[in-house]
Amino acid sequence: MTSSTDYARYIAGLPRVLAGAAALFRDAAGRVLLVEPNYREGWALPGGTIESDQGESPRTAARRESAEEIGLDVPLGRLLAVDWVLGTGRPPLVAYVYDGGVLDEEQLAAVTLQEAELLSWKLVEPAELAAHLPGPLGLRVQEAYRVLESGEGTAELENGRRPA
Repeated sequence: MTSSTDYARYIAGLPRVLAGAAALFRDAAGRVLLVEPNYREGWALPGGTIESDQGESPRTAARRESAEEIGLDVPLGRLLAVDWVLGTGRPPLVAYVYDGGVLDEEQLAAVTLQEAELLSWKLVEPAELAAHLPGPLGLRVQEAYRVLESGEGTAELENGRRPA
């Protein structure tokens, strides 16, 4: 039988993985809502880190982060994509993207930015996503949008691309 100390040491020695979740919101014209963080270059979907130490699930994290970042607390739709992203200088990331749904004019007018983290927001045509979202993030969001439009099942991705 293993002691609790041995088990704790074993758990502490396991590789670390970061986990994040986001929501893909769009307007009636199909444009995607992006936010501009103040802590890094580029744009992103509303979302952030999953607080697993608080017992939070990816879906709950995506909804919480959307409510915090853009002031919209709406039930999320289906899981569109899961992406395994290797990083340099950080542990790997597993990123979940959920369907945030189509926002009506009233909801868009109610968008309120979390000023501590965000500079602005905008709606972007799907064809322009790669120009606003860097690297695997852009590929992930494009694939999530494609899956959403096609009605296909959840996309399994590695660094934003479907595995070979």
